[in-house]
Amino acid sequence: MAWQQIYDPFGNMFISTALAAVPVVVMLVALGFFHIKAHIAAGMGLAAAFCVAVFGYGMPAGLAGNAAIFGGLTGLLPIGWIVLNIIFLQQLAEGNGSFKVLQDSLSGITEDRRLQLLLIAFCFGAFFEGAAGFGTPVAVTAGILIGLGFSPLAASGLSLIANTAPVAFGALGTPVITLAKVHGYDVMEVTGMIGRQLPFFSLMVPFWLIWAFAGRKAMMEIWPAILVTGLSFAIPQYLVSNFIGPELVDIIAALVSMVSLVGFLKVWQPKKVWTSPSLKGHEKDGGEPPRAKTMVAYSSKELLRAWTPWVILTVFVFVWGLPVVKDYLNTLFMAKFPMAGLNNLVEKVPPVVTTPHKEAAVYVLNLLSTTGTGILLSAIVGAFVMGYGPVAIVKTFLRTVWLVRMSLLTIVLMLALGTLTRFSGTDTTLGLAFANTGVLYPFFGTLMGWLGVAMTGSDTASNVLFGGMQKVAAEQLGLNPNLMGAANSSGGVMGKMIDAQSIVVASTATRWFHHEGDILRYVFFHSVALACLVGVLVTLQAYVPPFTLLVH
Repeated sequence: MAWQQIYDPFGNMFISTALAAVPVVVMLVALGFFHIKAHIAAGMGLAAAFCVAVFGYGMPAGLAGNAAIFGGLTGLLPIGWIVLNIIFLQQLAEGNGSFKVLQDSLSGITEDRRLQLLLIAFCFGAFFEGAAGFGTPVAVTAGILIGLGFSPLAASGLSLIANTAPVAFGALGTPVITLAKVHGYDVMEVTGMIGRQLPFFSLMVPFWLIWAFAGRKAMMEIWPAILVTGLSFAIPQYLVSNFIGPELVDIIAALVSMVSLVGFLKVWQPKKVWTSPSLKGHEKDGGEPPRAKTMVAYSSKELLRAWTPWVILTVFVFVWGLPVVKDYLNTLFMAKFPMAGLNNLVEKVPPVVTTPHKEAAVYVLNLLSTTGTGILLSAIVGAFVMGYGPVAIVKTFLRTVWLVRMSLLTIVLMLALGTLTRFSGTDTTLGLAFANTGVLYPFFGTLMGWLGVAMTGSDTASNVLFGGMQKVAAEQLGLNPNLMGAANSSGGVMGKMIDAQSIVVASTATRWFHHEGDILRYVFFHSVALACLVGVLVTLQAYVPPFTLLVH
């Protein structure tokens, strides 16, 4: 017999919602206010989630334990595997000095920190989001920024802020495709709807990014470059999503934006070069002092050797993201393990779903097709290009495993927490609290998507979790279901910067260990403010002409 989820165990939604929020509050308060180490804070949150699920929601203890184990396995593969191998590549590049050459050659495009931020965190990060997702863009861009001399808080926080607008179409459109497949949306309709929401923020986020880094005045000093970056991303994002489909939205938009910005910088440079590597107002965050301008002449061979590993990484990540490649690699090896004591033993019930639905719990060991393996192979090929021998490569890999061991533990615990809340139904209780807001539902329904990503760390997972609820609520309120399905994904992208998994990825990439609370406190305002702005736009689309024209 399957255990049926209960979304209001106390017969009072206020009390049930408060109880459901306890695990998340415990973890965030421990991390953000009491400066407790991330793996301990995650463990505290997991313990709280277990107690709430078993004693508050009546979930059998065995089911709760198995849900946590299932989530922990997911944390190791694919998330932890991606982080480990990105840091491995970074260690190889730093070890032979090629990262310094890469840094100097990027400075050759522009020495202005603001423009470097646009190029790397926004444009380059959006490409990796489109090709791979699942933490890859933050790991790559934060690692490059720290190598360029950005402070740890700037490299971590700004990489997280930049990785917003592309998230809905990440990993070749996986969040949108999953939303349509699982909950019966028309994939082109909901893709087009997202493409009529996010371009406003694709234009806004580059301005927001530089304002967050250097302040309003410094932002206005480079407004032409920011406008070029945002427009050249937003326009392709709208066109591809509305007329082609979800798979290549980010990749095309990122490439157009990157080429446009680099081309623009050939003919325009700011009058004043911004050299500070630290966040304005956060000068004591541990960043390196601005370095004196030194022009280093590198040979073509040196430049080629420095850039080749990153070009190889880009190619491997893109190829590994192609469905045809994934399908082929899965035919070579893919093992599925139904989680004993959990698979099909938890049942979702109305109003979350129209009819009772059993939750599958099958761990997929797709070691060959997962993005992390593509990154590992690219790192090995890059290592040979950089002149490493087999023994040195193995030693560097083992050293990297030791370096990120606590981060991997944290990710495992975070995913265990998120998976337990999903199977126990506590996250659904929080979602229902948003759903019961009547005429304000377009705003709060958008924040439901934000909450889903903040809790699960994935726009895809949030769409699976709340996509059906969005559809049911929209139909009951006479709203366009595609509008609210899209709002779940668009609002969700702003939750990406505060989900614990992404924060751990950022702290690991910058090797700013045990400062996850500092990163969370910095990005929290930006996340909430941007999510509320998405909610305002969705509300306007629901009720106010001429914004309602964007719905059809």
